[in-house]
Amino acid sequence: MHRLRSWPDGAVAPRSSADLSYARPGPPENCASGDGRGYAASWLRVRPINGLNWEAAIPSVPPPKRHPYNQWAPDARALDLVGDKWTLLIVRDLVAGPRRFVELQRVLPGISTEQLRSRLNRMVADGLLTRQRYREVPPRVDYELTERARDLLPVVGALARWGARWAWSPPRPEEAIDIGAILRTVPGLAMPDSVEGMVEVTVVRRAGDMKRYVLTVRGGRVDLAERSAPEADAKIAGPERAWVEALGPDASRTELEISGDRDIADAFLDALAPGAVRDATVA
Repeated sequence: MHRLRSWPDGAVAPRSSADLSYARPGPPENCASGDGRGYAASWLRVRPINGLNWEAAIPSVPPPKRHPYNQWAPDARALDLVGDKWTLLIVRDLVAGPRRFVELQRVLPGISTEQLRSRLNRMVADGLLTRQRYREVPPRVDYELTERARDLLPVVGALARWGARWAWSPPRPEEAIDIGAILRTVPGLAMPDSVEGMVEVTVVRRAGDMKRYVLTVRGGRVDLAERSAPEADAKIAGPERAWVEALGPDASRTELEISGDRDIADAFLDALAPGAVRDATVA
């Protein structure tokens, strides 16, 4: 019997839906009740494939936090939930909707598979994420923000503004560049009530592929979707290097192509401009 701890997050997929049979939560017979890390596991049983039986442990209850603050204060209670490394970045990267495990790995290049799995389990247990499993082939598991987690978006936005004010610089040689990571902080930023409309952002990445985002501003709130929007009021497009220039310390927009309602496009870019952040009054 082979046990694959990383399935159903992409390690092995059965060939067809006929290969799947589901067991009730809990360990299979003749197996330990945990996965060796001190917490119970749910089990998904897979029928024999090429003569082999596969059983995958899906951790359902994460271990206790190793370093709780143990202080009766609201900020300490909050940091017990979101103070671990990666937690707020996972919240940021789920702002546009559900993602699969492998998609989160792609947008968080510095995290290991085990770190991501552990953090997602912790966040599900803390009520920050929901985990939806689908009976599909290959297997699919989606993670999505709860309302509790979406209430953290202004915190993510404030953290991004603080970083732009006090820690911003051109990209370092070892840093991965993902313009989408910056755009995913926008729903946490307050926009002027006078600004309303839809902006389509196109980033032409170094590999030559294009990534599109849609930001919709209504009543000072910004919603983000990762898709195209032919109906957008304004469109901003450019190669990745142009976006690095526009969102970097110099805030140069010369290489970006802007069409449609220029006021809305400029308002959106101004919200991200490092100069505007530095000039803003800190409460």
